[in-house]
Amino acid sequence: MKTLRFTTLPGDGIGPEVMDVALKVLQKLGNLYDFSIETSGHDVGGIGIDNHGKALPDSTLEACKKVDAILFGSVGGPKWENLPPKEQPERAALLPIRKAFGLFANLRPGNLYPELSDLSPLRADTVANGIDTLCVRELTGGIYFGQPKETTVLENGEKQAIDTMVYRTSEIERITELAIKAAELRNGRICSVDKANVLETSVLWRETVINCVQKHNPDIELSHMYVDNAAMQLVRDPNQFDVLLTENMFGDILSDELAVICGSLGMLASASLGTQKNDAGLPFGLYEPAGGTAPDIAGKGLANPCAQVLSAALMLRYSFGLEGAATSIENAVKESIRSGLRTGDIAMGGDPVGTDQMGNAIIDNLK
Repeated sequence: MKTLRFTTLPGDGIGPEVMDVALKVLQKLGNLYDFSIETSGHDVGGIGIDNHGKALPDSTLEACKKVDAILFGSVGGPKWENLPPKEQPERAALLPIRKAFGLFANLRPGNLYPELSDLSPLRADTVANGIDTLCVRELTGGIYFGQPKETTVLENGEKQAIDTMVYRTSEIERITELAIKAAELRNGRICSVDKANVLETSVLWRETVINCVQKHNPDIELSHMYVDNAAMQLVRDPNQFDVLLTENMFGDILSDELAVICGSLGMLASASLGTQKNDAGLPFGLYEPAGGTAPDIAGKGLANPCAQVLSAALMLRYSFGLEGAATSIENAVKESIRSGLRTGDIAMGGDPVGTDQMGNAIIDNLK
């Protein structure tokens, strides 16, 4: 029997409630797919500040270093909003984790089930059959991290700010290789997004992506699109894309656009994968819902657990290589929605169910 070793960092707000559901799903799935889970829960975010004086306690980070993956909840809330920016839960927890584990790739599936198509702001005929695409974003390079990054005062007293966009071939190659693997699990198509008509980094990006796909899997259907056109095309027809491959800033913008198009953050998961590999050669990853802590409903049993459960599915797929088990979770969530169950965020005026009822339905639909 295979043992899956990961930490759970439930965080704040609704985090602990939806994390409990995800763990119950994994425990049931282990019985079906012959694996066991070895996990421990630790404080992170606001609760880390309250109990340990910092958003990412040393004990939490050390626990994460001993396992193969992190199943993350959500952090932050009104209680900690007045702290200095560098000490706030979102920044002081997630950024150090990304740095510690070299989390260079962010995967955000854009999924909208046909049954929830009314949630999307797009025209009904555009999303009648739902949405299914994947944004693969480079996470540790580009203009967010390039140097120099500074604000100076010129001799005439005018302020000048500089941000530097930098990419190396190796950074582009590793994110492209991951996009290739993701495309192989899907429909075998990659659209690489750049601004090669303006930016030197994008010229290198396009050239490197072409060479990398040719080297690793020339059967992949590769296309290229300028980022401004990609933003427009996502609104016009999101299903023309299978895997969107982007650099850091472009991916930050396009993945948020994709989330809005899909209607509800309560249904969207994400994965951040790192350079560290386990004994099976699979990447260390942090898996989290795309939504926030929803403090207004925390502790009331009203939260939508689907995004957290789907994050667990991504963990099974990418850090443990259990594609069948991951698909089982995704199908169970689809079947629960198809049966008519809706939490408040996706009820659209209907009769909503609570966190536990949705979780139990997902468990019952596991196959």
